[in-house]
Formats: sequence, C-alpha cells, structure tokens
Amino acid sequence: MATGPDPHLSMVRDVSPRTPEGCEECLRLGSPWVHLRLCLTCGHVGCCDSSPNRHARAHAHEEEHPVMASLEPGEDWRWCFVHEALV
Repeated sequence: MATGPDPHLSMVRDVSPRTPEGCEECLRLGSPWVHLRLCLTCGHVGCCDSSPNRHARAHAHEEEHPVMASLEPGEDWRWCFVHEALV
C-alpha cells in the first residue's frame, strides 16, 4: 500500500503531444486505436491498453517514462504504469 505521493511524479514535465493527430506507432503502421495517452515525460502519444497494440504501455516500459495522461476530451487523469495506479 502506498504511503505517499507516487515517486514517478518527479518525471512529469510540461509537454505537448508530439503527434496530436494520433498514436505515433499506429499512424506509422496504419493500425487503429481506441483511446490516446500522452507521456508526461516526453510528449509521446500512444494508444491505450484497449487498443490492439498498447503502444502507451510499451513506451512507458521501453523508455522508462511511467506516467501517462489521458488525451481524451473531457478526461483529466494520470496513470503510473509502474504502480498500476492513478496519480
């Protein structure tokens, strides 16, 4: 059980989406996505875990950038892939 704020929040930066039109990898592959997630360390845009390729999760693990935010209209939340929890 967590006893304080998520330590990965120190990696959060003021970022802009690198590809606001969609998931970077899906756009390259011509693959569909369900929802988009924004890496709060570098601005990478990836697809969510409900998408076929789960690029946001892959980016979080490969780049060690664990905190993502929803890019869906009307949603304002952040997720830590390391702790599998809202932050």
